[in-house]
Amino acid sequence: MGRLRRTGVIPAVVYGDGKQSRLIQLVAHDFEQLIRGHTGEHQVMDLEIGGEKELKVLLKEIQHHPVSGRIIHADFNEISMTKKLRIEIPIKLVGEPVGVKDQGGVLQHICRSLVVECLPTDILENVPVDVSGLHISEHLLVSGIQMDPARYTILTAPEQAIAAVAAPKIEEEPVAAEAVAATAEPEVLREKKVEGEEGEAAEGEAEGKKEGKGEGKKEAKAEGKKEGKGDEKKEAAKPKPEAKAEGKKSK
Repeated sequence: MGRLRRTGVIPAVVYGDGKQSRLIQLVAHDFEQLIRGHTGEHQVMDLEIGGEKELKVLLKEIQHHPVSGRIIHADFNEISMTKKLRIEIPIKLVGEPVGVKDQGGVLQHICRSLVVECLPTDILENVPVDVSGLHISEHLLVSGIQMDPARYTILTAPEQAIAAVAAPKIEEEPVAAEAVAATAEPEVLREKKVEGEEGEAAEGEAEGKKEGKGEGKKEAKAEGKKEGKGDEKKEAAKPKPEAKAEGKKSK
């Protein structure tokens, strides 16, 4: 396949109603020129295969390269010009809704294609839908699309919403929640600080009492020892009266 594309050829498949599918090759330049300017893929074409009689085919799908965007494959369905087909036609929104232009709403494109039955000659590239009259909270249903019933049979459910105008999003609630959280944090912090300070003060008082008692005992013991030693020295320095009297009498 890669070699074919490099030589300017696009591989393709033709599916027939009740017939076996056929693998064919398209000249890339001619095919690209043929589909240029068409927005939809559903196109009726005349296809000539190997000198045979031309076939009426409907272009079903085109595959593009994800990087370069060039066409790498195509699928066709053989059709009859007198037999109705079931196809999917893109929906194109037309106009700017009042709810967007004057009320700041947002347009939502909900359903992007419409399934219809019609003859190959009545195939449309898209179905235009006017949304200019939509206000905020209003929507447009498939039942509101006007198509010629003699040529088109709409198969998409009539209650399917096509487009709606939503109110703009309001971001006030998250901001209010953040403000509440911001005001609540300092209170919790203050309560934790008070509890910590009371605990520290209580521990400081207990330690102070213990230290005061210990120091008082130590000082009292030290003073007692000092006083005891001083008294003993004074008593040792005084002369003993009994010994002196006894000496005088012996003389």
